[in-house]
Amino acid sequence: MNRALTLDDLVLAGIALVAGLVAAFLLRIVMRWLGGHARRTRWSGDDVIVDALRALVPWAAIAGGAASAAALLPLTPTVQHHVDQTLSVLLIFVATGTAARVIAGLVRTVTQSRSGVAASATIFVNITRVVVLAMGFLVMLQTLGISIAPLLTALGVGGLAVALALQDTLANLFAGIHILASKTVQPGDYIRLSSGEEGYVVDINWRQTTVRQLSNNLVVIPNGQLAKTNMINYTRPEQQLTVLVQVGVGYDSDLEHVEKVTTEVVAEVMAEITGAVPDHEPAVRFHTFGDSRIGFTVILGVGEFSDQYRIKHEFIKRLHQRYRTEGIRIPAPTRTVALQQGSAVIPHPRSGDDMVVHQGGIDPL
Repeated sequence: MNRALTLDDLVLAGIALVAGLVAAFLLRIVMRWLGGHARRTRWSGDDVIVDALRALVPWAAIAGGAASAAALLPLTPTVQHHVDQTLSVLLIFVATGTAARVIAGLVRTVTQSRSGVAASATIFVNITRVVVLAMGFLVMLQTLGISIAPLLTALGVGGLAVALALQDTLANLFAGIHILASKTVQPGDYIRLSSGEEGYVVDINWRQTTVRQLSNNLVVIPNGQLAKTNMINYTRPEQQLTVLVQVGVGYDSDLEHVEKVTTEVVAEVMAEITGAVPDHEPAVRFHTFGDSRIGFTVILGVGEFSDQYRIKHEFIKRLHQRYRTEGIRIPAPTRTVALQQGSAVIPHPRSGDDMVVHQGGIDPL
């Protein structure tokens, strides 16, 4: 038979409870100090651990104080059992949430620190978090005395029905895992799909891939569709790439001089423009005898896909100015018109090309 509750019991229980609260307060201060120290280190994993422990440690101190207070009180075995069970469930709940935060944070830290892994892909983080929370939930049920064997059996049977009902969702999930595991696409890559969408991959989660276009608009693509479509990845196997600029000069040009001048402009742009590849070897390749010009290709080196627009812009400006200085002519397209009986040849009022004017209209020569 339990003894009667006395004032001393209440005082001791109150002291134990207050001691737990004070310990929680002091531990929170200590964890805050550790957090400031962790932020000064180079490894970001300790930041994740300390931030998670800042939530767990105070609650553990409070639960310890409550357990001590309950032990000092003359409670019946049944009430004592329920109190211990409640505190255990509370600690398991907090510990599970903390473990999910720590493990998910460490997974994110590891993936962000390795270029060959899914840098900011939340799919691995979300899967890790769900697995840890599910395990904590099962432990919580076991602590409450609820058998988890029938639940696992029901989940196994119901899982088949859920899988059939969520075929598209599961297809996108496994497609996302396959994309990341194969390393064909990673966050940060610049891609272009056969359907025309292009941009930087921002994130790959359990259902979709988010692509940010150069206009800063977001394109959301289901993982299953991304896995099936034809795609160009401009970041892999190397981020640096070459771009081609088509140029043409007149037939009266000295091609050796044209090549020398163009090469000098390429070298100047590669050395001075941000995003260019300074050690890129200038390349000029003549390839076509056109109607009014000799065509050639200039090959430029750029650091990554979006740099090409700035580099091509600056190259064309500088090349045009240099050609004018060197007297190299870039001819405009010309057309010849034929004179027919009863018609006259007059110059075009804007282009200067000849035209045939007759009773039926104007014909090109």
